[in-house]
Amino acid sequence: PPMRPLTLLLPLALLAAACAADPYAPSAGETSVKEGINDGFLAEDANVEQWVARFEDDERRDIAKCRDGIVAALDLVEGLAIADVGAGTGLFLEPFTAAVGAGGRVYAVDISAAMVEHMAARIAEAGWSQAEAVLCTEKSAELPRASVDLVFICDTYHHFEYPQHTMASLRKALRPGGRVAIVDFIREPGNDWVMNHVRCGQEDVIAELEAAGFRYTGEREVAGLTSNYLIFFERR
Repeated sequence: PPMRPLTLLLPLALLAAACAADPYAPSAGETSVKEGINDGFLAEDANVEQWVARFEDDERRDIAKCRDGIVAALDLVEGLAIADVGAGTGLFLEPFTAAVGAGGRVYAVDISAAMVEHMAARIAEAGWSQAEAVLCTEKSAELPRASVDLVFICDTYHHFEYPQHTMASLRKALRPGGRVAIVDFIREPGNDWVMNHVRCGQEDVIAELEAAGFRYTGEREVAGLTSNYLIFFERR
């Protein structure tokens, strides 16, 4: 049979190679799940101390109250590299750096320049040489490829404006067999704030991550954590 011109075959070969290389590539036309969802964090005059008081009040907020239990459920070991995505004021910096030790790595990632600056100062003051504050974008965690063993996303997944692109960047940042741990709000009728603010429930999160190239591996209970769930995934 006559040979097809190389100019016709090459684009097809490149397309096939691209699809084979990344079957979980995000949709090029992904639109914002909610425009302006992070405006409160991105304000140049953001009062970080106000956020510290809100996020780190262990009498009023389940996450702060249950921080040690959440960390224990992650099964951390020395030498591990962790990305805390949506790290905010750095609530988990101290237990994460202690758990991974001097040979580990903690990336405290946030979309707010004010939060990143605050965490960088916190890291410097504490002398945590294994920790680094990272400024991300609305579509990328801005982490090196194959740089982390665990991605921790606490009360932040529902703030991902472009979840497909963000999870694709985190999948690239994870090493083979790497894990994802997600803490987010239980979405129940009757809790008007959660129902209006949190776009996706636990089942939706599981479905979205499985579509993004992760395998759901189960849920862990944390004593005292009543308004949030903790679920795990592995990188496919």
